[in-house]
Amino acid sequence: MLMSVPNVSEGVDEAAITAIGSAFAPARLLNVHSDADHHRSVFTLVSKQGELARALANGAAAVHETVDVSAHEGIHPHVGAIDVVPVVYLSPDQRGAACAEALTAADLIARKTNTPVFLYGELAGGRERAELRAGGIKGLAERIASGEHRPDFGPHELHPTAGATLVSARPPLVAFNVDLADGESLDRAKEIASELRESGGGLPGVRAIGLWLDARDRAQVSCNVQDPFNVPLADVVAFVRERAAVENAELVGLAPKAAFEGFPEDIEIPGYDPAERLLENVIEELS
Repeated sequence: MLMSVPNVSEGVDEAAITAIGSAFAPARLLNVHSDADHHRSVFTLVSKQGELARALANGAAAVHETVDVSAHEGIHPHVGAIDVVPVVYLSPDQRGAACAEALTAADLIARKTNTPVFLYGELAGGRERAELRAGGIKGLAERIASGEHRPDFGPHELHPTAGATLVSARPPLVAFNVDLADGESLDRAKEIASELRESGGGLPGVRAIGLWLDARDRAQVSCNVQDPFNVPLADVVAFVRERAAVENAELVGLAPKAAFEGFPEDIEIPGYDPAERLLENVIEELS
C-alpha cells in the first residue's frame, strides 16, 4: 500500500473539490483538507502499487478541467493547478516502489494533461519545491524559457491554465500550521517562520512561512515538518509560543503517532480525531 498527498490549487468551490476527490479513483480517499485563504485542497489517498499512478493521472485530468491557476489568488506558494504530487512510502522497504510509482505518475500526468512535470526531492538530487516556485508561475516560466529549468516530463512550456506539476517520492512529513492570537501581526509571523526554519538555524528539517488569513483575521505560521519522528509537533508549538501568543493549531491531512508525542493539552486542533488522522490507526483500519 502506497500513499499520495496531491495538493490542488482550489480551496473554495466545494462542488469542484468533491468532484476532484472522486476523480482520484481507483485510489481510496482518506481525507480532504481545504482552506479558502490558502485556496488549496490537500487530498490524502492510498492505493496499491501499480494502481496509484493511474489514479493520480485521473485526478490530474479532472483538476485541469476545473481549475484555472492563471486566476488563482491563494496565499500559498504554487506553480500549478495540481501543484505538488508526492508519493509517500510508509516504511523504508517501500522506497523503491514509491520512487517507481512517482516516476510513472509523472509521465502519465504529463501525457494526459499536456503539462510540464518537474521532479523534486530525492528524485531530483535534492532540488526542493522552493527553488521551482521562486517567483511563482511567472518566475518558473522565465527560467524554462531561459533554459535554466527543463521539465523532466511533458512540454517545455507552462500550460496556460494549469501551469506545472511537481512530483516526488518521500517518507511521511507533517503539514502543520500554528495560528497566532489576536493582536499578533503578519510581520511577527514572518519573523517567527524565518527563525523556525532549519535554514534560519531553527528546528531540523522544518520549512515555514508566515501568512495572513483574511477568513480568520489572524496571522499564521505555516510549516512542513520533514522528520516528524524526530521533531515532534510539540517542539514546533513551543518554539512559536516562546515568541508569540498562540490561538490554536491545524493539522493538514494525516500524521504519524510520533508527531504528537508530548503535544500540549492546552493547544486545540479543531477537527482532530486520532482515529481518522493518525497514520498508524488509519492503516490498521484498512488492513
